[in-house]
Amino acid sequence: MSEQHAAVKRSALVVGALGVVYGDIGTSPLYAFREAFIEEAHVLTVDRINVYGVCSLAFWALVMIISLKYLFFVMKADNHGEGGILALTSLVMQRKGSVVKAGLLVSLGVFGTALLYGDGIITPAISVLSAVEGLNEVSTSFERWIIPIAVAILIGLFSVQKRGTGAVGRVFGPIMIVWFTVIALLGLRHIVHAPEVIQSINPVWAVRFFEHESMKAFLALGSIFLVVTGGEALYADMGHFGRKPITVGWYCLVLPALLLNYWGQGAFLLENPELVEQRFFFLMAPAALKLPLVILATMATIIASQALISGVFSLTQQAVQLDYLPRIRIDHTSHHHSGQIYVPLVNWALMVACVGLVIGFQTSSNLAAAYGIAVTMTMAITTLVFFRVLTDRWHWARWKAFAVCVPMLVVELGFLGANIPKIPHGGWFALGIGALLMVQMSTWRRGRQLVAARIKRGERPINEVLDGHTDIKKVNGTGVFLFKDLGMAPPALINNLHHNKVLHKTTLIVSVETADEPRIDPAERAEVTKVEPGVFQVLITYGFMEDPDVPAALAALDVRGLTFDPHDVTYFIGRESVVAGKAPGMNPALEHLFVWLNRGADSAVRFFNLPDEQVFEVGSRVEI
Repeated sequence: MSEQHAAVKRSALVVGALGVVYGDIGTSPLYAFREAFIEEAHVLTVDRINVYGVCSLAFWALVMIISLKYLFFVMKADNHGEGGILALTSLVMQRKGSVVKAGLLVSLGVFGTALLYGDGIITPAISVLSAVEGLNEVSTSFERWIIPIAVAILIGLFSVQKRGTGAVGRVFGPIMIVWFTVIALLGLRHIVHAPEVIQSINPVWAVRFFEHESMKAFLALGSIFLVVTGGEALYADMGHFGRKPITVGWYCLVLPALLLNYWGQGAFLLENPELVEQRFFFLMAPAALKLPLVILATMATIIASQALISGVFSLTQQAVQLDYLPRIRIDHTSHHHSGQIYVPLVNWALMVACVGLVIGFQTSSNLAAAYGIAVTMTMAITTLVFFRVLTDRWHWARWKAFAVCVPMLVVELGFLGANIPKIPHGGWFALGIGALLMVQMSTWRRGRQLVAARIKRGERPINEVLDGHTDIKKVNGTGVFLFKDLGMAPPALINNLHHNKVLHKTTLIVSVETADEPRIDPAERAEVTKVEPGVFQVLITYGFMEDPDVPAALAALDVRGLTFDPHDVTYFIGRESVVAGKAPGMNPALEHLFVWLNRGADSAVRFFNLPDEQVFEVGSRVEI
């Protein structure tokens, strides 16, 4: 019975992975193949060499980037089960040596993270818009309704995020199974009339393609890359499902379905070259099934969008925990799955940006010009960071690591080079978003370090402070002082002793740290050190995927001599009023940016899940 239960659980994980992980890459057939031929910068002639060449490049891109790079290599570099570029970067951050190189790679990893936000904005817009545009193939009377319908779908999608993805997620997998089955059958329908298209597996056709129309072929790589744009999501969502279910779903359904559809599109295009400028994905279906196909495609793109939105939420939580973004409100939408979260500020910002893109770019073809460059840069950065993981964490010989990473990097740099001409036509948007977020993340990180340094200047050891006050009176209850530097006396405690001459019978000096691991075993959550009778230092550690809950962690303490009543506690926290000054350390413009970010940061009360009525805030002025 247990084996049957395990098999059912594995099957459920595979179905779940199909619904969440493969939404982005699974909807690429809607636009990728078409864009390779019609993009304005490199309009390709529809002939046998070009069609077979595009099919060959699509095949080898899927095999080399998804099957080989991500599934076989990079997904083995998990951080205690969690994936994604921030999780990978944190593996490099754990190293103590070669600070300069590690610092550069960490900066690249943060920039790759910032670029993924641009991807998270463009993916919902291009996916939904490309599906809704299929209505044009049903009837031209729908044309003026395409933008309003796409905008309405996006607004609806972002409006339901606060309800959580748990209930909706259960139907995602089955819908995507139907989607992949349908696109496979669509491809087969045309392959049977021209089975020779399968010979495009031979990389010779890719070579002939470049010989045939060299410059146009190279520029077409920018559109061909769209077939693998969901690759980074595979790695980022690994923590939700595990490597094996994702791999099984890829080889058993997703890869065969994608290949059959791309080959089918190639066969259809050779038979109907005059239809290249139309949305021929929908024309591959019988006339009676066009409308159902548009509806199914729209559902699939909503799922793809949901996956990216959830991924951006998770990315935000990681960045906040690793102190690359200010504290912001993060709501948990499930009592059973910690990964299901909702970030209101990010959600509404994404919605405004997505709707703005649809209205501004008008068509999926225009949006395709903005799509791809951010993902190619992120993938190349992932390869660079992975090289460091191979040599430093896995202790591979450099020649062996080079043998694995150089071919990957060459392919990705080729795609990146082909995407560079897209920058003036829309690629600037994703790069601009990435650059802005990179500046924000690095400014926040540096500003926090400067504030900590300024505060540390006036710090005194806790034992010295306690020994210097012999006339202290003990009052009933528990005082919890949240302060980062253990061993030192919190300013709030010093002021309390100086002005009031009192100390709680139980006094806890609590420091909360974020580990490089995604989650921490609750049994190892807290480390308690006795300073003197009734006074304890407590180090509470959370993983970068966890939401801090200080009262719950303290309530779980079981230490001799420490009595803790959650209802008789006063939490003392410091609130720094940061102002820009003439002190060295940061560019004046960035100082003002940090001050602005600090003012908008969410309260520590909410972040640490403290009860409002039991909190006492102590303010201080810090000049940076």
